[in-house]
Amino acid sequence: MEEKDVILSLSALAQPVRLHVFRALVVAGPQGLTPGALAEQLAVAPTTLSFHLKELMFAGLVSQERDGRHLIYRAEYAHMNGLLGYLTEHCCQGQPCTPPPPACAAC
Repeated sequence: MEEKDVILSLSALAQPVRLHVFRALVVAGPQGLTPGALAEQLAVAPTTLSFHLKELMFAGLVSQERDGRHLIYRAEYAHMNGLLGYLTEHCCQGQPCTPPPPACAAC
């Protein structure tokens, strides 16, 4: 993933409604959600939701598919995984990132 894509994705997620929308789509899984279901679940006005979905789509974090008369929005897991991979690529100089267990005071 290129740095410009990372910045665009992080910028898109740095807004509360967009972060909530993205997380709701991640939880929904591959079947995704309609805008109506998202608006109801998140208590967001449809016009506001539409604006934020467009921003998430522009950043590559969300995709849209028409299913008959309905639009289905889904989290783009490959993009999300690419973003997480970029952020953790050089984590802990290749060593496990879990902290060591605390020293035993009784030992």
